[in-house]
Amino acid sequence: MVPRSPANPLLSVQFRIPFDRIQAAHVEPACAELLRQARERLAAIYAEPGPRTYANTMVALDRFTDSLDWAMSVVRHLEAVATYPELRAAFNAVQPEVSAFYSGIPLDAGLWRAIQAFAATPEAQAAGRVPRRFLQKTIETFRRHGADLDPAGKKRLEEIDVELTHVTTKFSENVLDSTNAFELVISTEAELAGLPPSALAAARESAQRKALGGWRFTLQAPDYLAVMTYLDNAAVRRQVYEAFMVRGTERGRDNRPLITRILELRRERARLLGFADFADLVLEDRMAHNGARAIAFLEDLKTKTARRFREENRELFEYRRSLEGSGAPELEPWDVAYYAEKQRAALFDFDEESLRPYFPLESVVAGMFDLAGRLYGIRVTQEAGVPAWDGAVRYYNVQDESGTLLGGFYADWYPRENKRGGAWMDGFIIGGPSQDGRFEPHLGLICGNLSQPIGGKPALLTHRDVETIFHEFGHLLHLLLSRVEIRSMAGTSVAWDFVELPSQIMENWCWERAALDLFARHWETGEPVPEDLFQKMKRARTFRAANAQMRQLGFGFVDLLLHRTYLPERDGDVVEYTRRVLAEYSPAPLPPWHAMIAAFSHLFASPVGYGAAYYSYKWAEVLDADAFTRFREHGIFSREIGHEFREKILAKGDSDDPAELYRAFMGREPDPRALLERSGLA
Repeated sequence: MVPRSPANPLLSVQFRIPFDRIQAAHVEPACAELLRQARERLAAIYAEPGPRTYANTMVALDRFTDSLDWAMSVVRHLEAVATYPELRAAFNAVQPEVSAFYSGIPLDAGLWRAIQAFAATPEAQAAGRVPRRFLQKTIETFRRHGADLDPAGKKRLEEIDVELTHVTTKFSENVLDSTNAFELVISTEAELAGLPPSALAAARESAQRKALGGWRFTLQAPDYLAVMTYLDNAAVRRQVYEAFMVRGTERGRDNRPLITRILELRRERARLLGFADFADLVLEDRMAHNGARAIAFLEDLKTKTARRFREENRELFEYRRSLEGSGAPELEPWDVAYYAEKQRAALFDFDEESLRPYFPLESVVAGMFDLAGRLYGIRVTQEAGVPAWDGAVRYYNVQDESGTLLGGFYADWYPRENKRGGAWMDGFIIGGPSQDGRFEPHLGLICGNLSQPIGGKPALLTHRDVETIFHEFGHLLHLLLSRVEIRSMAGTSVAWDFVELPSQIMENWCWERAALDLFARHWETGEPVPEDLFQKMKRARTFRAANAQMRQLGFGFVDLLLHRTYLPERDGDVVEYTRRVLAEYSPAPLPPWHAMIAAFSHLFASPVGYGAAYYSYKWAEVLDADAFTRFREHGIFSREIGHEFREKILAKGDSDDPAELYRAFMGREPDPRALLERSGLA
């Protein structure tokens, strides 16, 4: 047994996380001790000598892993945003045992007997709606995780979960390392023709930070998108595109065998538990309920989108021919964004770069907080001096109008080489009722990889960056405004085809004039976005909307097909198979080396993640477009509708069926027409 040491900052849950003191050396001893404590608490639940009650069974089950959950969330987060070799090694060292412990909870025969015994008591039969739902979902979850398996089945299931944790962690590490391994240094400015000043300045500063001359480009999102969208040099565009699309396939960082193994393990897990495939397993308790319904949902949207998709691509090629003559070659994948941006500028006299000066990060964030205050009656304030993992990280408190602390969160907006790509939200602490009847505060974080301050200017964002910030803040509000007494049903712990509703609905305000005026101010003059520029932006909103939709549908299809029907012995190499599937949804033929699946972290960077659930982005888009019609009808700053959304959606977590929560807010079933109208595809 590892002795408890008060010097180890991971051993006790702290709302003010001591990021300045946590070291790689703390990870293994802390996990050993916290696992010991959790096992003792687990044994105490079913060793309870008295009669089974809600308190000694269900409440105890909900809270017995609190300390371990907190410590692992902190370590997992640090490995994602501030990794270094010793931390990665420590994280990988504890993962197998921690994974085995969590996987073993539903397989514990004593705990399963205790839950079943409580379910048979008069107290359980007379329980209120939320405790009854918690009990029922717990029973269903335990069965779906192997509680009824024989000992051999339970042992194999635990082995599968441990291996999945190891393999998916390795997948994520390979993507990060592969992304960081690439850099392109260009020495002559003539080769950079077409790039906007913001991209040139960022590339110059990137080179200087590495003590290099010229301009340095990486595969981080700000660099990659700028090159693909604006750089005139097609050969360089192709070079960067290829580097991006073959990430995770290099020797020593090859994710292809890992993907095959992940799919094998997920398939075996599903069949061991009595499901036809992994999609049916993970979707059973989600809004779609099974893989067939998810596929049918995507097929319906595809049917409504395909004709316009073909038209858009024909129009783009004709546009290229109008520039270069009838002999212009067919578009390659690295040409599409470049010519599309030129076509958009020609059609709408609109260049998204013209909006950057109006979106300084600090102003955008302040305006977003203002909007949340108007809608939900909260106040967000920055607090200085809170320890964090990087000097650029900011910390904020969130209070209700009464002054009650609802929670706090960290914001980490900029890319670094020790930080994984993308944007995300996560939670450290999920608050619950305290002994004095109040709710303990929640603690979360939001991360992005946005354009950094350069050349003495503030961080100036694209409109897409602004949408990303609003999206992740929507997830955060789902946590911070949660008022569910059961921790495992609070916040974002909801069906994954519902979890994107609070995030995606926030993006709608980024397109409203009155909302933009809260934060879209020129960084030098303070002037709002000129009306003519705003109208151009609005008119360009649905430009190539069918392509944007088909791209997401393609990802959804490839995900479901991999988890429902793909078999390597029949369908061949997984990269070649997914390339064939994605080709139907691509505006240009995909090259034979295209291997984006090898870096598709949404699907393969965690044991479940968005596996068999990528369709949920589109599913939630239907919900968010429809739900926003209530704000449009009653005023986009309506406190009344905001209060309803807060109380009926954000506060409820998983305390009721998501379909019921949606009906409670809208008064009806969702109408998919709102999404098609918003996208110009109705």
